[in-house]
Amino acid sequence: MESRVELFALIRRDARVEGLSVRALAAKHKVHRRTVRQALESASPPERKPRQGVAWRLEPFKPAIDAMLTEDTTAPRKQRHTARRILARLVEEHGAEELSYSTVRDYVRVRRAQIDVEAGRRVEVFIPQEQAPGAEVEVDFGEVWVVLNGVKTKCHMFVFRLSNSGRAIHRIYLTQAQEAFLEGHIEAFNVLGGIPTKHIRYDNLTSAVTAVVFGQGRQRQENDRWVLFRSHYGFDPFYCQPGIAGAHEKGGVEGEVGWFRRNRLSPMPVAGSLDELNDRIRAWEVLDDRRRINDRIRTIGQDFALEQPFLAPLPAELFDPGLVLTPRVDRSSMVTARMVKYSVPARFIGRRLRVSLRASEVVVFDGRTVVARHQRIVAKHGQSVQLDHYLEVLKTKPGALPGSTALARSRESGAFTTAHDAFWAASRRVNGDADGTRELIDVLLLHRSMDAGDVQAGITAALGVGAVSADVVAVEARRHSSSVSDGGAGPDRHPVAREDADVQRVVSLTQRRLMDPAAVIAGLPSDTRPLPSVGVYDELLAKRSHPAGIVSKESISWALQHPL
Repeated sequence: MESRVELFALIRRDARVEGLSVRALAAKHKVHRRTVRQALESASPPERKPRQGVAWRLEPFKPAIDAMLTEDTTAPRKQRHTARRILARLVEEHGAEELSYSTVRDYVRVRRAQIDVEAGRRVEVFIPQEQAPGAEVEVDFGEVWVVLNGVKTKCHMFVFRLSNSGRAIHRIYLTQAQEAFLEGHIEAFNVLGGIPTKHIRYDNLTSAVTAVVFGQGRQRQENDRWVLFRSHYGFDPFYCQPGIAGAHEKGGVEGEVGWFRRNRLSPMPVAGSLDELNDRIRAWEVLDDRRRINDRIRTIGQDFALEQPFLAPLPAELFDPGLVLTPRVDRSSMVTARMVKYSVPARFIGRRLRVSLRASEVVVFDGRTVVARHQRIVAKHGQSVQLDHYLEVLKTKPGALPGSTALARSRESGAFTTAHDAFWAASRRVNGDADGTRELIDVLLLHRSMDAGDVQAGITAALGVGAVSADVVAVEARRHSSSVSDGGAGPDRHPVAREDADVQRVVSLTQRRLMDPAAVIAGLPSDTRPLPSVGVYDELLAKRSHPAGIVSKESISWALQHPL
């Protein structure tokens, strides 16, 4: 179908070349004579008149609508008229039964802005911004749900986004408390290799702001630890307007939270731990370097390569992001932090220790020495207990081990393996419950100085030769460690399992007999030695016929050379 411009061009050509009249041109092109005259007057077709539709029905009600919108200029924001409420009032109060919602909505959309201007109210205008490289960053938290160790868990995603290149760092924590807030900054600074030179944009997070000072611009009351942190790293904060009014002031990171949640965390990710999930996120961030934001020419990675040199350098001194507490160790050898108990070595009972409560872990210090480290627990009244912290006490009270919470937790985590159970059962059968448990504890103490895989291999080797001694486990574990380091065997192929291994081992025959007498007796080689005799000593008794019971030197020498 030809356009009106083409039609006008044909009419003008026929009039010019063939000299046809208006009537003839109208008949030839099957149009009204009015159209022919328009074509002869101008090559450009006139604009079509807009279709009036049914908006004319709104005319009698416009004054009433304007009055409602004018009333809204002084009403609370959440109690202003919507287009649907305006239509309902027109029907109830003015009998406007024939008006449609779309007609009222289109009028209200335009007229509300005009009335706001007439009333002297500020109309928000968004002005596109372009930040210098390395100058500015936007930070925000976003809620995400994760299937964590089989449990659907609400988590919080910290997002740190460079305004110029769009390069973003994402980390997921169980909480959005100050520990996670600071830890996210440190992680982002380290990954990006620098600090913005101008400022970082925030909303009014309680991790940084204790109070918004209304009537004094963007002035805020900040908490001391946040002031110390930003002073250490040398950057200035920029706080957005409170509430929804300030969302556009950090629209880049707001959009990044939504994009990452939709494209990387949908459906809900499944992970055994947050460390595993954050490692997966690091790999996704590398992939995101290849994408382009909107209509940019370069990718995020290419823009970041240009921006990175403009970042300020990192300080040489490290900053501990954890909340520092100094609780006292109770009689159960545990400290309490945020209504959660964490175990420490029993030798610290009754003392005060320094606890660094971080976003993902809890670290306990004695002076500058780390004495305990736990995964952080967010649920109140929870416990994190490590079996290693109670070994010295359990050695004096071995009967407390089977029913202890520490052992139960160690089994759940997989640290106490089936190999440990097998050694414990064999040791109790040979040495009795108390001494057998002490042998197991000596084996568990080996984990402090040796790799867990080496100790487990040592247990397997010791049981294979019928030994239930911690000393034998230690020897076998060291042999396994040296063979792996020398390339003689891998972690899945222990030297004991090799048939060609020419290894001499000394094993207690008594222990082997107690563990499995039938197997020991059946496996012993035939004994070809003659039966022992006491005849030699009988000869010594015969020598007592000498005077004064004197035994000759020759007899003594012969007896010493031929022992029983």
